[in-house]
Amino acid sequence: MSETSLTIGELAARTGVPAKTIRYYESIGLLPAPERSRNGYRRYAEGAVAVLVFVRRSRSLGFSIDEVEELLQLWRDKGRASREVRDIAKGHIAAIEQKVAELESIRRTLAHLVDRCHGDDRPDCPILDGLTEGLDELGAPEGAPSRKKGRRP
Repeated sequence: MSETSLTIGELAARTGVPAKTIRYYESIGLLPAPERSRNGYRRYAEGAVAVLVFVRRSRSLGFSIDEVEELLQLWRDKGRASREVRDIAKGHIAAIEQKVAELESIRRTLAHLVDRCHGDDRPDCPILDGLTEGLDELGAPEGAPSRKKGRRP
């Protein structure tokens, strides 16, 4: 066993990745299985620090586990074409832009509902009406109030 091997606690402290997450990354193959000491404790090589920092940074940028796995393979492959890495990153940007558009749509809808709500002591609420829109056509659950004006359950 190497003199510079690290316990899982030391590795967690050096990388900012919790021990539980380190064990998970090990179980799915993102991090190579470490050597074990005679008493069965994990002992990680110094190189695990760089791998975990790479994974942590990739995850903080929102890359999926599968994308991180691809990026790790490319990072380790010194003969890689940077085009492959760029394509993964561009695909990720497109996915982020789609999520941003979806979130902006959600924000606009909710802002519209909030603007329509008086926020006073009256029981009618455009926010709740908006959230239950279409329930009458679907068949509201037993006991749910009707959205149709003038009808009470």
